[in-house]
Amino acid sequence: MFQKILIANRGEIALRIQRACRELGILSVAVHSTADAEAMHVRLADESVCIGPPAVKDSYLNIPAILSAALVTGAEAIHPGYGFLAENGGFAEMVEAHGLTFIGPSPAHIRMMGDKIAAKAAMAKLGVPLVPGSAGAVPDIAKARDVAGRLGYPVLIKATAGGGGRGMKVARDAASLEEAFRIARTEARAAFGNDAVYIEKYLDHPRHIELQVLADGHGNVVHFGERDCSLQRRHQKLLEEAGSPALSAGARDRLGATATASLASLGYRNAGTLEFLYQDGEFAFIEMNTRLQVEHPVTEMVCGIDLVREQIRIAAGAPLGYGQSDITFRGHAIECRITAEDPATFVPTPGRVTAFHAPGGLGVRIDSALYAGYFVPPYYDSLVAKLIVHAPTRADAINRLRRALDEFAIVGIQTTIPLHQRIVDDAEFQRGDYTIHWLEEFVTR
Repeated sequence: MFQKILIANRGEIALRIQRACRELGILSVAVHSTADAEAMHVRLADESVCIGPPAVKDSYLNIPAILSAALVTGAEAIHPGYGFLAENGGFAEMVEAHGLTFIGPSPAHIRMMGDKIAAKAAMAKLGVPLVPGSAGAVPDIAKARDVAGRLGYPVLIKATAGGGGRGMKVARDAASLEEAFRIARTEARAAFGNDAVYIEKYLDHPRHIELQVLADGHGNVVHFGERDCSLQRRHQKLLEEAGSPALSAGARDRLGATATASLASLGYRNAGTLEFLYQDGEFAFIEMNTRLQVEHPVTEMVCGIDLVREQIRIAAGAPLGYGQSDITFRGHAIECRITAEDPATFVPTPGRVTAFHAPGGLGVRIDSALYAGYFVPPYYDSLVAKLIVHAPTRADAINRLRRALDEFAIVGIQTTIPLHQRIVDDAEFQRGDYTIHWLEEFVTR
């Protein structure tokens, strides 16, 4: 097992990884920008290293500074968390080239799944169903018209290196295709340095279902059930559930068997999440995230497995030590992403937190790096807390979530807590009657 791990991230996910390290008896090294000098992940780490000024390109994306911090402090491994460098195959490769262990998949698998076209091609070869779309990148508007005409409108234009909704545009008819195609490529180039896009059929009422998996590199692959991530605004998730109110146990088992067999064939290692659209009883693969997900706590709550601890064990060479039949699903879990944003306009609201009170009680978990007096900086993602509840049934979980939201107090900045309170009280949400398009309409009511 490792003696010391550097965490190449910040905020709540850095704290989450620190806690797993501490329970395993592993020392943690925090890296931070000058803007994060007083951050909780820095305060609680065993060691900390400043790696640059506030801008992410000069700090949390500064690969030479991160590697230097690891080598200077004697860290043996680097955990990337999510975001930033977590799905950067080049970074993973450099980590290994410097004699360190990257706590995640192999660089080859990160690159394969990071290219959405390559990922779809790999899954198609293994018999995983896909959303109908172009066979590869679409190079120009003439080809785009040809593909869209074959698929039928509306169509979705997506960046091959995309994520988080960037480089993604809907063309509802032929008249809007050219502008959507141009904007998608421009956004993709700005966000990822790669303007390649592909086209898929736009589904009108799907749910977003994802499957959490772990593979140990010794041939053992297991899944931990599905998460329903359909409550999204502009392709950004706001609330997630485990399991999905739309799926039966049989559907989950079929999806899990397909996914684990596919990843075993690929020789995959460490954590991953396969994402699907689910409509009219059919699954269609859209992408795979080769990292820990923001919403991993709901899976931990229903399975009782510490996914970060497992990531570290696998990276250290340990086998899983259990099979699929050993994993049981207990109750229902829901996560609310609390962001420092205006709950009506979604304009970011950085500033000083003057008071902070977290809810508690049975089945309530808070993943947050906030504290009274902390200044939420304007330079990074607006996520400031994750509220997760667990209960025997979905109805019980909703009641517990309502109570926990009412207790949650973050004073000094605006947050999306009021929006989550509205969602929880909505009859359609309570019935589980929603798709990936539902929230866009709900926020305008």
